[in-house]
Amino acid sequence: MRPFGTSEQLARRRQRARDLLRRGLSAREVAQRVGATERSVRRWQQESKRPQRRRRERRPGRPCHLTATQLQRLERALGRGAYAYGYAEDYWTLDRIAHLIWDLFRVRYRPSGVWYLLQRLGWSCQKPQRRTLQRDDEAIAHWKRYVWPHIKKVADPVRNPRLY
Repeated sequence: MRPFGTSEQLARRRQRARDLLRRGLSAREVAQRVGATERSVRRWQQESKRPQRRRRERRPGRPCHLTATQLQRLERALGRGAYAYGYAEDYWTLDRIAHLIWDLFRVRYRPSGVWYLLQRLGWSCQKPQRRTLQRDDEAIAHWKRYVWPHIKKVADPVRNPRLY
């Protein structure tokens, strides 16, 4: 299992372990100091003796199937709204976005993969608010401002003990 931390943090930990080994500490002592197993410390020691060509560090996890320009295009498409793509309601679901990705780029994503993609883009889960057509915002504001405080005042057992 991959230890906690970014690739850079883990590389710094390995380098610190190598430095401690060069100072003459035992593998057991180094493992305790850097928070690793003794076996890992010995492996890092062997790797430092026979350096391999440097690999390009990459982020953990499967790489994205879409390029950076495709991601920008997807964000613009999502910004236009679902109406623009023929949906009856103007909200996006993971399935709808997966279909949009397929239509635009011919790349298949499952809904769970779409969710990770949206998180990487900085989008969050939103639920559409259900409101009636007869909603009167002014009447609601009036009720909250004047009627509700009066109800709370009358129903308060400290101020009105005879009601209880």
